[in-house]
Amino acid sequence: MAVTILAIESSCDDTSAAVIRDGYILSNIVASQDIHKSYGGVVPELASRAHQANIVPVVDQAVKKAGISLKEINAVAFTRGPGLLGSLLVGTSFAKGFALSLGIPLIEVNHLQAHVLVHFIQKENKGKTPDFPFLCLLVSGGHTRIICLKSHLEMEILGNTIDDAAGEAFDKCGKLMGLPYPAGPVIDQLAFQGNKKAYVFSKPKVKGLDFSFSGLKTSFLYFLRDRIKDDPDFIEKNKADLCASLQYTIVTILTAKLVKASVETGIKEIGIAGGVSANSGLRDAVISESERRKWNLFIPEFSFTTDNAAMIGITAYYKYLRKEFTGQDVTPLARI
Repeated sequence: MAVTILAIESSCDDTSAAVIRDGYILSNIVASQDIHKSYGGVVPELASRAHQANIVPVVDQAVKKAGISLKEINAVAFTRGPGLLGSLLVGTSFAKGFALSLGIPLIEVNHLQAHVLVHFIQKENKGKTPDFPFLCLLVSGGHTRIICLKSHLEMEILGNTIDDAAGEAFDKCGKLMGLPYPAGPVIDQLAFQGNKKAYVFSKPKVKGLDFSFSGLKTSFLYFLRDRIKDDPDFIEKNKADLCASLQYTIVTILTAKLVKASVETGIKEIGIAGGVSANSGLRDAVISESERRKWNLFIPEFSFTTDNAAMIGITAYYKYLRKEFTGQDVTPLARI
């Protein structure tokens, strides 16, 4: 009998619903919220209100695009956390009501675990999925981790950021240059036009496989402050080189730790995931290392790098097979 999962993702500012059947994606609908660009970051109250407006039509579209009836859905999955509490509450409440109305199980999903499992989403034209153990660099606006997967649902964190995440460093340094939010994609575009070795910024000396990006942000801030004293138009004149050098620094830090993790564990099944995995500099760097070190490399499609319900659905599918259901008394968690 086929297992069909309706999945809902609402951890931040994207409302998404997807339908997964036996690990294959049937639909994946995402409604983004452009209003936050005016404020230079996500405004939690505005995000939760937008989720309330978007969730019904998004779920409706996902079901219709999948070409299924509600009676075919075996379980409803939702993001429990981490994320913005108000946003999570909308998705959790909808999932609970939907499951209750159909008399089907609820499945809670860890948002970060789901980002890693995008590599196991099946499509008709999709190739091979990773073997275990699988080493994945998860890089997003709020998290930077190296995770070892021993099975679909058994994960070990080998390295974590001790302060800021890589995506946060991109956005905050971009804000210092007057770039719009989110700054990461803009920096990536401008970096193509610049010299990645034009400027040198500090790299943290963190033992093991952990990360730190707060020192880089401070170094970048002081660098701009000193240069602007001599030339008020310094940023505008050198924006491309600044972006290229900043991106090169962050990518070098990330790639070096991933290489270190691979060498120490002996694992050559390697992947990247999360919003920053869409960065062209990071993709080029890991591809280069993969060719040099004979990795079996997995890079997600661009549509699977940002928050989406398909990743929630694939995680829930494996939890469904193990009958890992949750009750109607479940509550969202901002931190897990």
